[in-house]
Amino acid sequence: MQEINIGQAILENRRRLGVTQDQLADFAGVSKTAVSKWETGATYPDITLLPRLASFFHVTIDQLMDYQPQLSTQDLRRLCQELVKDFAARPFPQVMDRCRELAKKYWACPRLLLQLGSLYVNHCSQAGEPEAVLATLEEALPLLSRVQELGGSASLLSQALGLQGFCLLRLGRGEEAVQLLEPQVSLRLCLEPLLAEGYQMTGQPLQARRVLQAGMYQTVLELLSQQLAYLRLCPAEGPAFEETLCRLLAVAEAFQLDRLHPGFQLSLFLTAAQECLRCRQPDKALKLLEKYRRLALSDIYPLSLKGDSYFDLLDSWLEQELTLGSQPPRDEAAVRRDIFHTLAEHPAFGELGEDPRFQELLHSLEREGRKYL
Repeated sequence: MQEINIGQAILENRRRLGVTQDQLADFAGVSKTAVSKWETGATYPDITLLPRLASFFHVTIDQLMDYQPQLSTQDLRRLCQELVKDFAARPFPQVMDRCRELAKKYWACPRLLLQLGSLYVNHCSQAGEPEAVLATLEEALPLLSRVQELGGSASLLSQALGLQGFCLLRLGRGEEAVQLLEPQVSLRLCLEPLLAEGYQMTGQPLQARRVLQAGMYQTVLELLSQQLAYLRLCPAEGPAFEETLCRLLAVAEAFQLDRLHPGFQLSLFLTAAQECLRCRQPDKALKLLEKYRRLALSDIYPLSLKGDSYFDLLDSWLEQELTLGSQPPRDEAAVRRDIFHTLAEHPAFGELGEDPRFQELLHSLEREGRKYL
């Protein structure tokens, strides 16, 4: 991941022209030893020599320096996987310092800046005190704004925008979130069917199925996310809450979310149970928490994004489109700790108190959770 490779560029250009080290040294006014050190990376040419060398090789200075401000997909994935492990194993301030250095070094690489912002969001709880958590989210904002400045694919910009909005809301800056997001919410065009028809027309039926599976997968997750958000806004009295909850659970069951995306399904059960308590329906909340327990204690580990027998072409799409592939942006052991201990630590469920059904749920989850403390 060395971003300046001037020594290798000099060597390759010299060989391209069939020039010896002595000839290049004579032209540049330096010793043959100096040229040798340039090519091995032991030293760099004096900055005043760069225009002369570029002219000699008939290349630009950027080409001569072989400057690479962008990380390759392979290097980006490897680096992000290292950071996920670091957040799990090393002190939080040390890992943040490394992230800051990487941001400075690759300030022109929007894909890395997006991933750093995502890592900040996913690991901010490790910062400790509430003020430190908020400071971490605050620190993510300029990284995500920089992604917007640099530009990139629609998917990249959309992810950065969503993370920006999330940070602003968690920071209590609702008006700024509205100003940021409102212009982006408009009539949506569903382009996957058209692209699939194009693939089919050009003799690529497998690719046509793949793009439709990816489109359906994303749409289902978006629909469930919107239903959860709508559930939070439904008044405690009236039919809207019951109808939304019913449709929410029906969609999740229809697409077998517990197998397709068990992490999302767990979050769905928790949020729905919390909203049932808001609407003074503790029995319904406990039934949802029981579903949470059964799924949490089932064979869903290690957690990863994956297809199923219906979405049989999804795995290759996830591997290609996501920086971390199918892996979550947090360490597996940390994810399991949160799953098994979240009921005990979540203030929304405190009102269930000494209810024996809730206590039994807690004890069974905590027994499993002790393995990851």
